[in-house]
Amino acid sequence: MIKTIKLFFTIAFFAIGINLQAQEQDPVVINIIDEATNNSQLEILAHELLDVIGPRLVGTPQMQQAHDWAVDTYSRWGISARNEQWGEWKAWERGITHIDMLQPRVQTLDGMQLAWNPSTGPKGVTAEVIAIPTVKDSLDFQRWMKTIKGKFVLASMYQITGRPDYNWEEFATQASFEKMKQERDSLENAWRANMERTGYGRREIHQALEEAGAAGIITSYWSKGFGSNKIFSARTKTIPTIDIELEDYAMLYRLAEYGNKPIVKIVAESKDLGVAPTYNTLAEIKGTEKPDEYVVLSAHFDSWDGGTGATDNGTGTLVMMEAMRILKKVYPNPKRTILVGHWGSEEQGLNGSRAFVEDHPEIVKNTQAMFNQDNGTGRVVNLSGAGFLHSYEYLSRWLEAVPKDITKHIETHFPGSPSGGGSDNASFLAAGAPAFNLSSLSWSYWNYTWHTNRDTYDKIVFDDVRSNAILTAILVYMACEDPNRTSTEKIVLPVNSRTGEQRTWPEPRSPERRGGLD
Repeated sequence: MIKTIKLFFTIAFFAIGINLQAQEQDPVVINIIDEATNNSQLEILAHELLDVIGPRLVGTPQMQQAHDWAVDTYSRWGISARNEQWGEWKAWERGITHIDMLQPRVQTLDGMQLAWNPSTGPKGVTAEVIAIPTVKDSLDFQRWMKTIKGKFVLASMYQITGRPDYNWEEFATQASFEKMKQERDSLENAWRANMERTGYGRREIHQALEEAGAAGIITSYWSKGFGSNKIFSARTKTIPTIDIELEDYAMLYRLAEYGNKPIVKIVAESKDLGVAPTYNTLAEIKGTEKPDEYVVLSAHFDSWDGGTGATDNGTGTLVMMEAMRILKKVYPNPKRTILVGHWGSEEQGLNGSRAFVEDHPEIVKNTQAMFNQDNGTGRVVNLSGAGFLHSYEYLSRWLEAVPKDITKHIETHFPGSPSGGGSDNASFLAAGAPAFNLSSLSWSYWNYTWHTNRDTYDKIVFDDVRSNAILTAILVYMACEDPNRTSTEKIVLPVNSRTGEQRTWPEPRSPERRGGLD
């Protein structure tokens, strides 16, 4: 009988504890988690943005298509949205790139034209491939330049291995690994010294080769991962510049150096479309009690176009869109206005967000908090107070509402220090707004997907993205509900150990509003 009574009270105690826990948990938070878990729209949004629209290089029709898609998607959810023009950019559209080695044998090569490069036309350009030689000085280089007319020039360093270091560490002997690194370091030093002797910098040499009559430039910006190259913009105005993956580039280099005289045909079609307007896509859920105070969600919308921009910044975009969708459904009448910014031309210098900050000082001044996400598909693992002295008080309190299985992965740093660049939170932070970056787990971001040809849908880890959407939605909800305005008192920054001078808070910078046109 006593055992039965003890068992009854034990069960009752746990039942009361569970009920109290359920009563204490905010129903809005419960609904955010339920909606994100059981009605996620992340996969379909990712498909529409990345598979259908694709890469979103500023000034391209695909960038415009993405802006319009976002406005339409928000409208379907009952959220007011608009595209706001802040400037204009060189308008360009990528076409087909096809690269074939014709001699000493036939092989199709893996590579692509660089952004904003002129078209070769459908007939393409066929020429012998040569490498930049070792020169004594700039006069020696100028003498060599007289021999390059009508030829493709290999303008990147030869890599002795296409295996990333982690692969060597796993399989090589220590002696072999060290030998490879020494050879690579020696080659890198020799390459840099040779470039200095040419008299041209890394950026200027392409134009010099073009002016000397080269038929085209072939580069390979290896990202130190299997099959992964970083893809940026061309610096030539009339001849093709292409990037070829390491494996094929190294083969061409060896053929040229051994005297096999490789011949390559490049078809790199594209369209110069003149001038295009540049936009930020903005959407908002109006506040009911303090409509002139703002909680801002932030992610840049544009990408480089070697891949489809899945993790830079497709996943950041997905997090913010999904958070907005969830909040509209479960928290339709926020106390403060919830504003999301999908910024244009972040990749060329935070231009969209800098323009917004410059054009809307009244919003920036009344920002309760801004949450930005922009470094890959991983779950958030780092949150800094960004140099605001009292950020610990409110950010820690808001984080308490987030499930422990999410916050247990997050390392916080208070008061932290202000970011001078890197992503769009820096634009707001420079203007004094409490802007915070939701920094995520790497998932080999820097080598494999950041600005590379491998930044594609299949690299998304949807469990982590879903976790980030829940985190963001709850933080936004808590920031909206907080009865107090967040403190923006800044820390006294330390002395720069290198210069001995007092560090200063970052200053706002004006955007580039006419990209590629001057």
